Amino acid sequence: MKKIAIILLFFGIVLVSIGGVQLINTKKAQNQSLQEAQALLESSEKQYPSDAQSNQYDITDFNPEIGEKVGILHIPKLSEDLPIVEGTDEDELAVGVGHYKDSAFPTENDQIVLSGHRDTVFRRMGELELGDTLVVELPYGEFKYEIIQTEIVSADDKTVIRSTAPDEVLTLTTCYPFTFIGNAPDRYIITAIPTTQNSDE
Repeated sequence: MKKIAIILLFFGIVLVSIGGVQLINTKKAQNQSLQEAQALLESSEKQYPSDAQSNQYDITDFNPEIGEKVGILHIPKLSEDLPIVEGTDEDELAVGVGHYKDSAFPTENDQIVLSGHRDTVFRRMGELELGDTLVVELPYGEFKYEIIQTEIVSADDKTVIRSTAPDEVLTLTTCYPFTFIGNAPDRYIITAIPTTQNSDE
């Protein structure tokens, strides 16, 4: 029994060590992505709306490829600045918040979908409440959203991603429960809508 206990303890230490190394590497990759996103925003010439009242932006040339850094998701309540990467496959989610390729971007008057891992970028999503603010900063402007709903749905629920045209809606998704080990059975969904006044300043 003593030998079995020692073996189990050994394997436990190995698994914890592997997990720790993976967490450190993931954090480094996310920090690198954030730096790249910040550099992108600093070097981009903001395209201000031609009509401040209509808040119209020309984003014809904004068509990022899978894997490209596109901006930053600011979460003021959590003091978090998270890099946004185009795409939601494992490679993209390993380095930041993934923008679902077939969803919209701000000002396109449709659903914007951002996804992240529950144990990395979105590990504190459960702390957000109705009324909290989310800010999406892209090369062509900064856009603020107010959380109006949180819900838990089955991982198989495909209705979460859908067109909301002509209404603009920001949807954040992550696996749930947050502390679940393995493939989580559910998804945690946050829904937010544009605040009364979005600004690019």
